[in-house]
Amino acid sequence: MKIYTKTGDAGTTALFGGTRVPKHNIRIESYGTVDELNSYLGLIRTQEIDAHSKEILTHIQDKLFTLGAILATDPEKATLKSGKERLNIPKIVEEDITLLENEMDRMNDELPAMTHFILPGGNTTVSYCHIARTVCRRAERRTTLLNENEPIDERVLMYLNRLSDYLFVLARKLSKDTKAEETQWIPEKL
Repeated sequence: MKIYTKTGDAGTTALFGGTRVPKHNIRIESYGTVDELNSYLGLIRTQEIDAHSKEILTHIQDKLFTLGAILATDPEKATLKSGKERLNIPKIVEEDITLLENEMDRMNDELPAMTHFILPGGNTTVSYCHIARTVCRRAERRTTLLNENEPIDERVLMYLNRLSDYLFVLARKLSKDTKAEETQWIPEKL
């Protein structure tokens, strides 16, 4: 299999199902940002972090490939007129969202209460989590725009929303694990 196809040289790309769209199409922006997020999660996973967090991040990366496949699919080509699925695309299910919520609850139980906003940073690993969180928020913004034009499964949006929260809590947990200082944001008085 060749990596280069030359089919995108004119600025278009194919969705799953064959439909060609401009590379700046909001659907491409959506799943491209999810792909960027997945790369940052891989970066976090290669850091010196606990085995459980690495395992959860690997699971999340798998789900992001699923989410990317959903976003990369032309909805008109995904199902037949009878409503039967034409393309075999995995789904994001309620259990995927619940896993993120349970992981956040577990980590939060071990963290000090948050009384202020926290400035991103502390060390490289924690900073990578904050970068991933902001990329996740961008993926969510792109996907909500796509959803306004071409409705998508609501669990895709829910998953991205919970994932950004998960990454924030993971950043706090990794701050604690690595004894990095959390710098509170305290607004300057005028």
